[in-house]
Amino acid sequence: MFLDHPTITATNGDVEPDRIERLERVYGYAMALADSAGNARFVEKLTQLHDHKGTLIVFWNEVPDALERAYFARAWASKVGDGTENVEHEC
Repeated sequence: MFLDHPTITATNGDVEPDRIERLERVYGYAMALADSAGNARFVEKLTQLHDHKGTLIVFWNEVPDALERAYFARAWASKVGDGTENVEHEC
């Protein structure tokens, strides 16, 4: 069992807890995509997910490849996410 999951934060997350819940769903969606693709190292590359006013910011400790970036783009654009393509990546 992997225990070092990324930190999940949101601007105004303390007064808008639904933002944190949305990030948890998006994280699960992205993890499922990575798992179904056989990408076991995916979770080890992540450090933080942050919702900044409707923009998902994904923080990595290693540069993600295009497919790994796409996991979050797909999750954020879905009905469990924000429904937009506002995703940024930081290393």
